[in-house]
Amino acid sequence: MYIIIVGGGRVGYYLTKALLNEGHEILLLEERREICDSISKELGSVVLHGDGCETSTLEAAGTARADMLISVTGDDEDNLVSCQVAKYRFKVPRTLARVRNPKNESIFKKLGIETSVSSTSIILEHIENEVPSHPLTHLLSIREKGLEILNVKIQNDSPSIGKSLKELSLPEDVTISLIIRKERKPIVPSPTTTIEAEDQIIVVAPADSEEVIKKILT
Repeated sequence: MYIIIVGGGRVGYYLTKALLNEGHEILLLEERREICDSISKELGSVVLHGDGCETSTLEAAGTARADMLISVTGDDEDNLVSCQVAKYRFKVPRTLARVRNPKNESIFKKLGIETSVSSTSIILEHIENEVPSHPLTHLLSIREKGLEILNVKIQNDSPSIGKSLKELSLPEDVTISLIIRKERKPIVPSPTTTIEAEDQIIVVAPADSEEVIKKILT
């Protein structure tokens, strides 16, 4: 794959090294000359000096033939602009943006950026997974489909205990795909499967269904 990375900071540098090691064709765009020179000395001619938000720079980088553009500068606005120009001006099939402020994730999604990665959100998810009492954690976002894969932990006082799936009155577009039980094999549930205390339930649901799921299951 030909992948363009915008931003030569630590994230961009290590990402460039990792993707080069995997055999991809990489071009790193960085507007600070000293950073370009430093990376070029180590990695060779994989760096282009220029602003990744500017059409002229992206054109010089051959963005029209890129399979993916990843923008990982320290500025959310710059990352958004780079991805939008790549997507709508150069028709890049996949764009991925770093988001420093989690509040901006919804904006990126509304403006058509397929994937955004917030380091803050990732850290929070790891914290939530380490807290046994936390009832709901996000496992994966399928942004192009507007879906979330969630892990719901059934607490001992949950109103869902003892009810079958067909009795839960979950929305039709919410699917319980797997139930993981302590010291037992995971279950692919049927409508008559009964919820038990300490079950871990893997749910596939629209992104806006979280509150309904919490209310019914936790």
